[in-house]
Amino acid sequence: MKRLLLISNSTMAGDSYLNWPKEHIKDFLKDDVKKVLFIPYAGVGLSDEGIEASYDAYEKKVQNVYAELGYEVYSIHKEKDPVQAVKEAESIAVGGGNTFHLVGMLHKYNLIKPIQEKVMEGAPYMGWSAGSNVACPTLMTTNDMPVYEPESFKTFNLIPFQINPHYLDANPDGHAGETREQRIDEYLKVNPDMTVVGLREGCLLQLEGERLMLKGKHSLRIFKHKEDARELNPSDILDFLLK
Repeated sequence: MKRLLLISNSTMAGDSYLNWPKEHIKDFLKDDVKKVLFIPYAGVGLSDEGIEASYDAYEKKVQNVYAELGYEVYSIHKEKDPVQAVKEAESIAVGGGNTFHLVGMLHKYNLIKPIQEKVMEGAPYMGWSAGSNVACPTLMTTNDMPVYEPESFKTFNLIPFQINPHYLDANPDGHAGETREQRIDEYLKVNPDMTVVGLREGCLLQLEGERLMLKGKHSLRIFKHKEDARELNPSDILDFLLK
């Protein structure tokens, strides 16, 4: 059974790292696993000492949170054989940061197919921000700057729709650029057969087999080509998004 926890954001304003989804993570993993393989490749700006140091800092940051919940986290960037590490993993967590760099490294180390296969076999998958983006068919609804050119925009394709994490309903005061909704509309004009889910901060999607649930403080917003956007609440049935 495929199991996913797709979190919009790691941190709420004024809160500590991964604090708001912490109990959701515990409820998701329960006592089924002891160790979590962490993918830190989106974290390119956590240290002034370079990318590898940023990965180290990211691993430690995530370890501290998961240790409170009773789980051991170890990072794939320290594994001699990343593909084998995926094959042996009990559970996988993909952190947020820059989606383009994350996807570039996933392709560079030939990890797209192994992670996809592992999750399809039933290994629990957790992602936040960029880590939620890569559960989609492509990275094309990320909010990030393309700091790195990946081999392909294709990602894990664990769900048949796209997520826009950190979804905002309006632009900040004084900003005259496009709204998030306008950007998503641009995407849909080029990709008219896709559905985009605007996942607001403080919310997550949980997939258990064929059951998709919204959890958190807000509704989500669904966008389809040539259709009015609509809102769905945590009490609504979302399974139709899987078809």
